[in-house]
Amino acid sequence: MNWEQLLSLRRQGDKGKRLRVEQDDTRLGFEVDYDRIIFSSAFRSLQDKTQVIPLSKTDFVHTRLTHSLEVSVVGRSLGRLVGKKIIEKYPHLKEVHGYHMNDFGAIVAAASLAHDIGNPPFGHSGEKAIGEYFSIGKGQQYKDQLTAKEWQDLIDFEGNANGFSVLTAGRPGIEGGLRISYATLGAFMKYPKESLPKKPTAAIADKKYGFFQTDKAFFQDVAADMGLIPNKSGDNVGFERHPLAYLVEAADDICYTIIDFEDGINLGLVSEDFALEYLIKLVKDSIDTSKYKTLETKEDRISYLRALAIGSLINDAVKVFIENEALILEGKFPFAIMDKSKYKAQMDDIIKISVKNIYQSREVIEKEIVGYQIIQTLLDKFITAFNNKFNGEASNYDALIMKMLPEKHHLEKENLYGRLLHICHYVSLLTDGNALELFETINGRKKA
Repeated sequence: MNWEQLLSLRRQGDKGKRLRVEQDDTRLGFEVDYDRIIFSSAFRSLQDKTQVIPLSKTDFVHTRLTHSLEVSVVGRSLGRLVGKKIIEKYPHLKEVHGYHMNDFGAIVAAASLAHDIGNPPFGHSGEKAIGEYFSIGKGQQYKDQLTAKEWQDLIDFEGNANGFSVLTAGRPGIEGGLRISYATLGAFMKYPKESLPKKPTAAIADKKYGFFQTDKAFFQDVAADMGLIPNKSGDNVGFERHPLAYLVEAADDICYTIIDFEDGINLGLVSEDFALEYLIKLVKDSIDTSKYKTLETKEDRISYLRALAIGSLINDAVKVFIENEALILEGKFPFAIMDKSKYKAQMDDIIKISVKNIYQSREVIEKEIVGYQIIQTLLDKFITAFNNKFNGEASNYDALIMKMLPEKHHLEKENLYGRLLHICHYVSLLTDGNALELFETINGRKKA
């Protein structure tokens, strides 16, 4: 792989290349990506989607939206710091092609902003609820009518693949979705493979999958344009990662490790003594002890340590990336950046305590149980109505359910896989609150 191709400004539908030297620096294409994402309805819905505590009314607990904004800030810093080193190493990128270090920051920031845009309501349990509707629920009836890869897409419903659809899938009059630049799509694609074979290797890029069968052709176009390295044989499609995808992943890893921990502390699920014990190990080289002693509240003390910890992890992530840049370009770095961090043991310790005290807390478990019931009920009602309408067998109840489906989702889907995935996509874009309200309406619990 080479940086000239990897930094592609091309967008879906373009007939030719977009050259960096011809870009208007006041309206740079990579920055347009960020703007298009932040103004999208799918991004706005993240304000009412679970990060850690589902349906929480506590103002300092993070939602998917605040988490995504923070990941984009960390991603921008990572991209700029790496970009500075890359431009120094390959001066022709600037002298001949016109790239700047801030371009790297803009790409990683935009991809980071979108990294959770395809996640269903109720956190990762939302993905599992959709998958289990098909694998062990009422959706089992469709298995024999689908190909193996179509079925795998459904039983392992994946927020990353759904996010690629959100960014790229069109509808009448809106071709190409948000029309994001290929470089930003490449950085977004943490798992550049289809759902089968499942986990064919231990490489980080094979951990999950990154596109549905409906998006396969365009995904291949994006990968080919940027020169991503194919790593699957036969009828199976997969590629080595775009280098900047490692930085998007690192930004996410840094934020959820440190900020979910901070949420747990502020909620009283993790004691301040634990916070000091674990965070001090990350900031011992940068902490200003005298300043720290002047902070009177727990929130201020934890906020100060959090900021220093994120700074330490950013600098170390950049160091790991630059040291392994040649291997990454060759497709020979099968690890997450933070897995090679000198702080890995400390991050693992923090995640371990977060799993025990936060992710497995009674409040989280109770709300995830509710989420399962809501998502599976909505899937069943809408899939049944959508299929019955297609087959000319809709009952009056089906017709009423279809009236609850927003106008933009009334699309003709000629095959069963397309219809099933379409309803999964609709449910995945609901907020936690919207899903709950719709569930109560369908079950007759909402007051008329």
